[in-house]
This record gives sequence, structure tokens and C-alpha cells, in this order.
Amino acid sequence: MIQIRCHHVFCRHSLQLLLGICVCVAAQSESLVVCDVAEDLVEKLRKFRFRKETNNAAIIMKIDKDKQLVVLDEEHEGISPDELKDELPERQPRFIVYSYKYQHEDGRVSYPLCFIFSSPVGCKPEQQMMYAGSKNKLVQTAELTKVFEIRNTEDLTEEWLREKLGFFH
Repeated sequence: MIQIRCHHVFCRHSLQLLLGICVCVAAQSESLVVCDVAEDLVEKLRKFRFRKETNNAAIIMKIDKDKQLVVLDEEHEGISPDELKDELPERQPRFIVYSYKYQHEDGRVSYPLCFIFSSPVGCKPEQQMMYAGSKNKLVQTAELTKVFEIRNTEDLTEEWLREKLGFFH
């Protein structure tokens, strides 16, 4: 038990605030599930990162709730952002690693790897928490730096992606 001997209002208020933050963080950490990434998916992501093809491609991942693992859902080659959005469920979260052929305004071409977290409005709260809790671990595992989030699958367009990537160049 902590005893406060100081009678200053500021000291008592600061301690109450600090204790409130600790309780809040403790409550969140108990309910937050961080899923591991399936070993075969880790290998697939590693190979995808060093692919030689120059077309757009995507790896779509989901969480296996029973195993508490991030697993492969679908793979796509030669897929545009507009086609990709049609592959995403409207009411379930998904993780996407997308290799995109990016034509710069000065004529250069690059192939950024983008991590897109699709967390549509209307998902079950427990699903949202599971995916949100696992996102950072997956981003670190895939070693990606261009990380984006969409709350509506319709937002995933070529224009949206180019705008997001514009901040990196």
C-alpha cells in the first residue's frame, strides 16, 4: 500500500493520475491478444520481400482464432489496388502485404512493399482487438516500414495508395 504524506493538491492529483494510468494499462494488457505468425508465412513473407517480378502482387493474411496465429489467406499476382479491394471481406479485418509498381513523377519506377491493415467499420470488437494487437508484431516480422490502415475497403484505390506513398518520396 502506498501512503502519501504530502498534503499538496498537486502531488495527490499526480499520484491519482499515475495510478489511474497504471490500472488502465494493466486492464488493456490482460485483454489484448498478440498472435504469433505461422512459420510457413514468415518464410513466404521473406521470399516475397526479395521477389524479382515487376508486377503488383499481394499476400492477404488473416488470424486463425483457434490457433491464435496469423496465417495465409490468399495470394495474388498482377493485381491492381482496385482489384485487391474486391478480394477483401467487407466486415472482417485482414492484413495485406502489397508489392506495388510505383511510377514516380520524374519517370523513375520503384517497387515499395506496403503493409495495409484493413479493419472495416462493423467488425466484431473482439476481432478488431485481436488484429490490432497483432499488427505490430506482424509488421516487425515482415520488416516493413510503409504501414497504412483502412477502415473501409472502398478506400483502397490507386489514388489513395499513390497519395500515401507520396509521403515517402
